[in-house]
Amino acid sequence: MSLLELIAAADERALVASGTACLDRCLPQPAEGADPDPLRPLWAACANGDEWPDRLAEARAALSDVPSGVDGAIPAIRKLLGEAPAERTDPGLRAWADACSLLALEVHLGQDATPAAGDDLLRRCREDGPTGAGPLVTGEVRRQIRILEMLAESAGAGLRQVLDVSTEGQRVLRAATSRRARAGVIEPVRATECRKCSAS
Repeated sequence: MSLLELIAAADERALVASGTACLDRCLPQPAEGADPDPLRPLWAACANGDEWPDRLAEARAALSDVPSGVDGAIPAIRKLLGEAPAERTDPGLRAWADACSLLALEVHLGQDATPAAGDDLLRRCREDGPTGAGPLVTGEVRRQIRILEMLAESAGAGLRQVLDVSTEGQRVLRAATSRRARAGVIEPVRATECRKCSAS
């Protein structure tokens, strides 16, 4: 199944977990003394849907203290957290998870060593697979697919494995971002142009 098909077929728990994982991977390296994991509350809510409203509020508050940086990822994450449904049963949850998926791919595209044309490339990657994409986008598409497949296969477990996969992806992106920053190349995230961000 394609990435879009997996999102369309995902249940409530998978949508919350995959969306949280996408946002988590977009977080930049924390400043010294800062909270290293401001989205931790959302991971707890992945296992217990009743906690989602309170945990979402905690994550929004935690991210409000994180510096915006220069690449635009933090404002984009804040925007999506602000648009996240207050209840996990909200029908807008699928659109939110889809927007998180797209943001993660836009962030990876901005840091890819050989970025291709953005909008059309990401659409094709989500519909047909990452053929022709750079290594970071290719890895992120495959990572999102793997996470959704893991969640679909596991009715009650799997969150630990999802977190492990996402954390490894976070390390890969941060390393690439660090290399490009040293080279003086920073690609800002086009948060205001994320077509899916306003869909929820």
